Amino acid sequence: AAEKKSGEPVRCIGDGTVYNYHKCLKAILNRAVMFDKIDINPYDKLRGRFKKGDVKSLEFLTSEEMQAVESLHPVKGSTMAVARDLFVFQMHTGLSYADTQEFDFSQYTKKNGKWVNIGHRVKTGVEYMAMLTEECVRILESYGWTLPKIANAEYNHCLKALGVAAGVKTPLHSHLARHSFATRARAMGAHLDDIAKMLGHTNTVQTQRYAKIMPEQVFAQLEKIEKLTKINNDD
Repeated sequence: AAEKKSGEPVRCIGDGTVYNYHKCLKAILNRAVMFDKIDINPYDKLRGRFKKGDVKSLEFLTSEEMQAVESLHPVKGSTMAVARDLFVFQMHTGLSYADTQEFDFSQYTKKNGKWVNIGHRVKTGVEYMAMLTEECVRILESYGWTLPKIANAEYNHCLKALGVAAGVKTPLHSHLARHSFATRARAMGAHLDDIAKMLGHTNTVQTQRYAKIMPEQVFAQLEKIEKLTKINNDD
C-alpha cells in the first residue's frame, strides 16, 4: 500500500470507484452528444474496459444485533430517536432511505389484517412490495402516521452513535438496514425471487424473472417473516 513520507497510509481510490466515475462521465458525454454540444464521445474510441473491482460481500446485522438496535430508546423527540426509528423501520420493511423520506401511508391497504403496499422505488421506479409489521405501525402511530424527515448525512451520523451504543461492531449506515432485512428474510426461508420483489431490484434481467411472482406469494412470505421475527424477539 502507498505510504506518505511520515509513514501514514495514503487513502487510494479503488477500481470500483474509478469505474463508477468513468461510467457517470461517459453518460454525461453521451447526453452532450445527444444535444449537439460535442461531436463524439471520446469513450467510444477507448479500447479495453475499466476494472469494476472485486465485488465485496454485503454487510448486514445479525438477528442479535438487530434486536440490540431495537432495544435502544433515545430521548423522545430527539434526532437520535428519529434516526433509531427510521433505521428500525427500514430493517422491518427493506425500504431504502429515499423511500422512507417519500413514505405515504395512504398508499397502504389492509390485507389479511396487515398493512401492505405495492409501490415504486423513488430512485429507480422499480416496483416493490412492502408490509408493515407491528413495530412499524407503532413507529408510525408515534409520528402521526407519517415518517419524520432527516438529512441523509445527519441520519448516518446519528446511526454511527447508535451503533456504538448498541454494541454493534459494524458501523451503522442507512443501507445496512436494507441489507439486514434481506439477509434475515433469506435466513427465514424466503425465496430469492420474493426478496427481490420486496426490495424492488433494479437489474432489468432479474426483474423480468420477478415479474411472474404473484403478490399473494410475496405477502405470504412477508407475513411469515413477521411471525418468525416476533417469536424470536419474544424469546
